[in-house]
Amino acid sequence: MNPPAHRRLPDVIAVGAPRTATTWLDRVLVGHVGLPEGTKETQFFSWNYELGLDWYAAHFRTCPPDLPVVEIATVYFDSPAARVRIKHDIPRCRIICTLRDPVRRLYSHYRQLRREGFLGNVTLEKALESHRNWDGPGNMFSVNRYAENVRAWREQFGDDRVVVVLNDDLEENPQRYLDQITHFIGIPQIDLAKSPVGSGKINEMNEAPKSYKLARRAREFREWLRQRRFYFLSEKCEVAWNYCFGRGEPFPPLDPEMEASLREEFRPEVEALETLLQRDLTRWKPGGRAAA
Repeated sequence: MNPPAHRRLPDVIAVGAPRTATTWLDRVLVGHVGLPEGTKETQFFSWNYELGLDWYAAHFRTCPPDLPVVEIATVYFDSPAARVRIKHDIPRCRIICTLRDPVRRLYSHYRQLRREGFLGNVTLEKALESHRNWDGPGNMFSVNRYAENVRAWREQFGDDRVVVVLNDDLEENPQRYLDQITHFIGIPQIDLAKSPVGSGKINEMNEAPKSYKLARRAREFREWLRQRRFYFLSEKCEVAWNYCFGRGEPFPPLDPEMEASLREEFRPEVEALETLLQRDLTRWKPGGRAAA
């Protein structure tokens, strides 16, 4: 069932996984596609579905009529509910899966959860122990089940409507990486040499919050603003968010023994993804590169 004609909904959704350079992608695409007004992620199909399709569609009312509409929403990647809802509401939608070395991604995810007050002042070991005791969307381990989730997106939308891109390619050749995405979306090539964004890292999480309680309250208030589409207020509070989410101790490098253990744990999933994508992912296995 197609949406009513007055509703403009995405042609393409980049579903993540989280911490895979999606903020960079969002900023590079500005002006080349239609994006949600005022925010990068509406989180509609995961956390805000009860607000209704009109609430979601309102984010795209000002999108240029001659450009495809795109949303980038990493919370959808490992959410079965989001897959079903997108298929129901936008059956012809195309899906971009952005993946990253699973150990690098997990450690970056941990830092984000610490920084935004989802986790208190806990070590990575304690955080992993906690996440092993539950399962579901947003869990650090469930997000890392790449092959399982990519397979599920393909089953829901079809192989030809799902593209998988890897951060390895972004690091090695940003222009070629972006070309894969713009070709899939169906827009002209974006010359990164002329883009104000460039190929540098964006939205790094390098320090913990000084106060976990303050970070948690700031995140909850930010979400309250966003649910009411007060995005301009949320943007004006950027300095305040940085104050609440930062000023603590710098995150240390990942312990080599912990990294080796995680690489061994994720080896079966990496090998399953190799088979699925027909691609060598040796760098993600034990003995691969150090996690940043």
